Amino acid sequence: MTAPDDPSAAPAAGPGGASRPLLFIFLVVTIDMMGVGLAFPLLPKLIQAVGDYSISEAAFYNGSVALIYALAQFAFSPLIGNLSDAYGRRPVLLIAQSGLALDYLLMALAPTLWWIAAARLVSGVFGATVSTASAYVADVSTPENRARNFGFIGMAFGLGFVIGPFLGGVLGEIDIHLPFFVAGVLVALNVVFGYCVLPESLPKENRRPLAGWRQSNPFAALGLLTRLPRLTPFLVCFFLVFLAQRGLESIWVLYADFRYGWGIREAAFSLAFVGLMYIIVQGGLVGRAVARCGEPPVIGAGYLLASASLFAFALVDNGLLALPLVGSFILGAALAEPALRSLASQVVAANQQGLLQGAIASVNSLVIIIAPAVANLVLANVSGPAPLAPLPGAWFLIGAVLFLIAFLVFRRARTSL
Repeated sequence: MTAPDDPSAAPAAGPGGASRPLLFIFLVVTIDMMGVGLAFPLLPKLIQAVGDYSISEAAFYNGSVALIYALAQFAFSPLIGNLSDAYGRRPVLLIAQSGLALDYLLMALAPTLWWIAAARLVSGVFGATVSTASAYVADVSTPENRARNFGFIGMAFGLGFVIGPFLGGVLGEIDIHLPFFVAGVLVALNVVFGYCVLPESLPKENRRPLAGWRQSNPFAALGLLTRLPRLTPFLVCFFLVFLAQRGLESIWVLYADFRYGWGIREAAFSLAFVGLMYIIVQGGLVGRAVARCGEPPVIGAGYLLASASLFAFALVDNGLLALPLVGSFILGAALAEPALRSLASQVVAANQQGLLQGAIASVNSLVIIIAPAVANLVLANVSGPAPLAPLPGAWFLIGAVLFLIAFLVFRRARTSL
């Protein structure tokens, strides 16, 4: 068997993308997103279970714990990416997955609110591995299959988002702690699987010295990349579309109840539909679209379709009519994101892939801090008994504008690509 640190062991991403190392990467992202999906329905109930909290108190503490998680993701994503550039992808991925297994164990045993907060802090630190997983994909991909392989990562996002709430709902009915035990066992099994099949993808000659915390904090990572003019528009586009999407996700259940009268079941089915759309688009369509048209046209068309869908969605007050627009929005957004990641990965050196993906993850983590507060504030001011404006779909209009601005930014930068 080839030694794990042998660069020749790096898997070739063949036409099927079915190598065992890429399967491990797929499972890493799926399990990470499954954890996010578990937290959505279960974390508030777990908080109530460990203390005699009212619904409003549980909501406040849930928001506080979510903030701890988001801040940890924001702070540690670039550090994790830099560590992988310095020491290789394999050790970082395996250690981080081991830490995530510890997090699930802490959640399963949590007796107090402080214990839950500590567990979410651990999750935020060790769950910041999507950047390293994306860097691994960039390492082993060719120009021909790069976008398709990033779509493979997007497919894992969708699958995890479908499995997480389902697993939490079914097992949580038996015991509120049981889903976290099961998730911990799945992560531990994936660590063993990765130890057996994952070769190192970054040759030693392509690694760079670890610059230390001053260059590994999120602001320094973003600052370094924005000093590279060719990457600035990528980061701006990621920020704009992430802002639209994360805000939409944070208000979706409340908005669907307010606008369409949907209960939990209907909202859950719609979220499952979103996850399935991501699986279909990023698992099967994005690679073919990029192979046929190239990244820039796919990105531009995706942004325009997403913008138009959100604009139409803001005006619809019938849930049955809204679902096709949800589908068209996901089609546009899910096509554009892996194509943009693919294009961005082509303009940095091999030993900067972790830095790039860490910065993208930091942008997303920063948005996770900002978007829910802003989107919920907007919804609160258009859904109350005395709304500031008769625009119940205001956030969707804002999202449409954000995607349109992203299209214009990318179009202007396209001439230099």
